Amino acid sequence: MIDHVLVNLLKYFLIVKSMGMKHIKKILFALLNITIGFGQVFDGFTLFSPVAGGPGGPGGGDSYLIDNDLEMIHTWEHSRGAASIPYLLPDSSIIYPFRVQSPTMIAGGVGGGIAHILWNGTVVWEFTVSNDTYQHHHDVQPLSNGNVLVIAWERKTADEAYAMGRQIINNSLNELWSEAILEIEPVGSDDGNIVWEWHIWDHLIQDVDPSLPGYGNISAHPELMDINYGNAGSNQGPGGPNGDWKHFNAIDYNADQDQIVVSSRHHNEIYIIDHSTTTEESAGHTGGNSGMGGDFLYRWGNPQVYDRGNNADQLLDSQHGVNWIPEGFPGAGNLILYNNNYTNNNSAVFEIVTPLTESGNYTIEIGQPYGPDDPVWMHSGGFHSNVQSGAFRLPNGNTLITDADGTGGNSGARMFEVTNSGNIVWDFVYPENNAMVARAQKYDPEYINGTIDFPEYTVGDIDFDGSFGITDLCYIVDMMTDYGYGPTPPADINGDGNVNISDIVSFIQLIMQY
Repeated sequence: MIDHVLVNLLKYFLIVKSMGMKHIKKILFALLNITIGFGQVFDGFTLFSPVAGGPGGPGGGDSYLIDNDLEMIHTWEHSRGAASIPYLLPDSSIIYPFRVQSPTMIAGGVGGGIAHILWNGTVVWEFTVSNDTYQHHHDVQPLSNGNVLVIAWERKTADEAYAMGRQIINNSLNELWSEAILEIEPVGSDDGNIVWEWHIWDHLIQDVDPSLPGYGNISAHPELMDINYGNAGSNQGPGGPNGDWKHFNAIDYNADQDQIVVSSRHHNEIYIIDHSTTTEESAGHTGGNSGMGGDFLYRWGNPQVYDRGNNADQLLDSQHGVNWIPEGFPGAGNLILYNNNYTNNNSAVFEIVTPLTESGNYTIEIGQPYGPDDPVWMHSGGFHSNVQSGAFRLPNGNTLITDADGTGGNSGARMFEVTNSGNIVWDFVYPENNAMVARAQKYDPEYINGTIDFPEYTVGDIDFDGSFGITDLCYIVDMMTDYGYGPTPPADINGDGNVNISDIVSFIQLIMQY
């Protein structure tokens, strides 16, 4: 049966060869469910930072890098607890967002500090975003140029909010903390330059007062944010009253599109914006690759926020952890996120296909919300978290999921890996009950240059899942093209030092031997 499938697959490969490699890749990925053997755990290293004292706790902690057998690969010690997820860089250092001693605005996910820490624990850069104007919170995103994207609350007085058409301030502080994204260039060991910035305050609309800025029809402008949607903070929270309006909680960057995605827990939406703009263009409605300046290119999850739906159309509830699936991974280019309150006491991981055009823009029909109507893939059942959490696609098609606080019946924060069919192949509950793990991420050992050698491998088992199948063939094709995954030793089937069409033939021959 398997031999027959693979022979026919080779025939299809030869038939469509003239269509171009991009089309071949699409055909192969359409057959991802045809595999030899069963799904297995991805052989990688998992990085995570537990926070003592639960979601609102101030304590310090460590960042851990472990293997699939829970053996410790490395530990970084920290004097202050994590605000969210640490990021491992190819040189084996980490970018670590942490909680400062005295933040200027306190709400869930408060941070304030960003540190760059070497493998040996040396802090080479530490920067604080915690002042009268900005307070970093939750997530950061390292960029390949060495800069860091930072989510920050931005203070607005009640008078400033009323002047823009806001009707009610919902907290005793008499403030509304909006959101900004800052791109910070490290300078020295403790300084930084803001080299690019975006402010949601520049992209508001209101329909209550024609004499005030931004007056218009909200449903006609899905690219703008209704300043009157949702509460402007609360008188309750981890630190008491706060002005947390939107509660951004995750950020990711797509280098191919030069776009940023962020998640808003309070408004149950995700947003994509253009990063190719100048700072001046990001404050307006024109410019950048999109021609839309800093306006929303795309939003999804709760169309009633822009008057194109109602409660029945809401697909997200308190979601976290949104990120693009990298090129070369199954589902490349799609978004994956953690929908915290999918149902009562049940979370879900969603993978969605955005309506992205070849020009890099997103389609939307007049009067209709942004699609899709449903996720293209999801996993749910047996886990739930009210805070943070997230998911990352792995090179072999599995998905690493983090249940941040273990409220789904576990004794602590849980990290587990599922196959495309939903089988759990790796499961780890952090043993400290009163601890949260915002998100964990698993890295290929090859990723860490000069620290860990390329792992042992079987020729042809490119995804390290212990079997030969369609995913391996897809990776060979990907490595032959300009669409992402670089050549790796397991893909050089014939051992000639290159990955090309001859390796496709050699792979088929290898399969026939089994």
